[in-house]
Amino acid sequence: MKIENAKAQMRKGVLEYCILLVLNGEPLYATNIIQGLKEAKMIVVEGTLYPLLMRLKNEGLLTYRWEESTQGPPRKYYELTENGRKILGELEGSWSELVDAVEKVKNRRA
Repeated sequence: MKIENAKAQMRKGVLEYCILLVLNGEPLYATNIIQGLKEAKMIVVEGTLYPLLMRLKNEGLLTYRWEESTQGPPRKYYELTENGRKILGELEGSWSELVDAVEKVKNRRA
């Protein structure tokens, strides 16, 4: 097993969930989304983030609006839709179940 590949696949598997979590509460500019993920040690580059944001938007989980910026061109701010909040709630339940299952497997061998 190539450990770096395994780690990358694990991160990739939860990245969309993490993006929804970061956006839960307030609209954010892509740079702010990346910063929120980096603070949680989920390193993501723009080339990875933008396709995910577009997919989540096309699935009706996100929307965006343009805002003028005093520091350059207008910025696109992303936010969860009502459906995005609903899906986030469902993912939170699934995540809790997954964490519990992994803990049970870990503790079984202890």
